[in-house]
Amino acid sequence: MFAEITYATRPGSGRPNEDLVIAGPSWIVVLDGATAPPGVDSGCVHDVAWLVGRLGGALAERLAAGDGAPLAALLESAIEATGAAHASSCDLANPDSPSATVAMVRSRERLEYLVLGDSPVVFSLVGGGTRVVCDDRLERLPGGRPYSLELVRRLRNAPGGFWVAGARPEAARESVTGEVDPDGAGARGSAVRGVGVFTDGVGRLADWYGWSWADVLELLSGRGPGALIAAVRELETARGPVWGKTHDDATAAWGRLGD
Repeated sequence: MFAEITYATRPGSGRPNEDLVIAGPSWIVVLDGATAPPGVDSGCVHDVAWLVGRLGGALAERLAAGDGAPLAALLESAIEATGAAHASSCDLANPDSPSATVAMVRSRERLEYLVLGDSPVVFSLVGGGTRVVCDDRLERLPGGRPYSLELVRRLRNAPGGFWVAGARPEAARESVTGEVDPDGAGARGSAVRGVGVFTDGVGRLADWYGWSWADVLELLSGRGPGALIAAVRELETARGPVWGKTHDDATAAWGRLGD
């Protein structure tokens, strides 16, 4: 169990926030919906926020049940249930069907994690070290950014491409998963003091603006997730984006372990 869980989420614009964060006593889930490019027909009568809400609700139901199933199996079941909720009204075979990244942590005897897409999980170690879990397949597509819509469409949920939670339950099997010993997760046996779970809107601090993950976790644990998101907004305004939106939806969660 976590001793304390805190989180914050903030939209990047006047559009609805397509991030979602949910938590229970022993688990944290962060989802980041993929904003549909203008003019793209998703084949779905629902928006991305609908998909994120349904998927998050399905995951919360399964995690709260506490049956101990592996995180990837829970995600696969949740994607399947979400698909069943709109298969009769939407074209789930459309490659542009709504999708989301997923980052999960569950605290039991060990700390279990799952990452699918570019929403990282970062463990904060006693003494100031970090252990970063990320899925960088979206950053390794051929040609480099900016990616064309056709390239993303062709390589989304495809071998050699990148994987997200959408209409294909089997994508959950491609998640980055594992577990760490809370009493000795580091190379030198450092204990874990807490874990941060983020969408890429907060990951910009490390990916774009030169922060170390230790810096990110220090601000997160010391001043809270709201202050961390405020730091992102300040840098976005002062220095601008490396690519894409000036402000992205941003979510940060902090799970503090007991002494």
